[in-house]
Amino acid sequence: RLEAFTNPDEVLRSSAEALVRSACAAATSLDAEEVVIWPRYDGYDYHLQADYAVEWEKMVQSYRRVSSSDECASLKVSVEFKPTDEKSRFSFIPTTGAAILLAQAVGAANFGLTLDVGHMIAAGENPAQSVSMAATRGLLFGLQLGDGYSRLGAEDGLLFASVNQRAAFELVDQLYRFGYAGALYFDTFPLNEDPTREAESNIRVFSRLWRRVARLAPRID
Repeated sequence: RLEAFTNPDEVLRSSAEALVRSACAAATSLDAEEVVIWPRYDGYDYHLQADYAVEWEKMVQSYRRVSSSDECASLKVSVEFKPTDEKSRFSFIPTTGAAILLAQAVGAANFGLTLDVGHMIAAGENPAQSVSMAATRGLLFGLQLGDGYSRLGAEDGLLFASVNQRAAFELVDQLYRFGYAGALYFDTFPLNEDPTREAESNIRVFSRLWRRVARLAPRID
């Protein structure tokens, strides 16, 4: 609760790193290829509360250590940024650009990004542009699909392409153009809907958009 990779207590930071290494060991035992880290608590609530340069360096060192550890070195390790959360109103990784800077600072070939459409919308980003920024740098390891109304600080977790249809189409177009072959997740919140039907709908909508862009967009060589 009091931050993970940016905790002032070195013992607790080491504990957070150990948790990631154990996740990598579990992933290897399951023949998985990737571990996704969502740093929900690495942030702050008030102005004048954080030393940004110090906290950034803590994160860089922690991500570097876990990525190069024996447990994680053979896997993809990716960070899933979120600009704001009720657990930390300001994130130390608030945008796709900041996540790219983090990955470049870590400098590990197996460290990249998992982008979440809801998080990108909450950050005021165009998801397709963010995907392009990560893909052109070889950092797009995964993508979590959903939608939302882009209210400040909100993540609605709605069905993919249910609100921003044109943005969803452009996002899929970018994925196709870059020949994306990584993982796709659906991070939606079926609080009042049947979860099985919602999952089926997400798959159906994405597949339809993929077929549409395949007819229109040439791949980038």
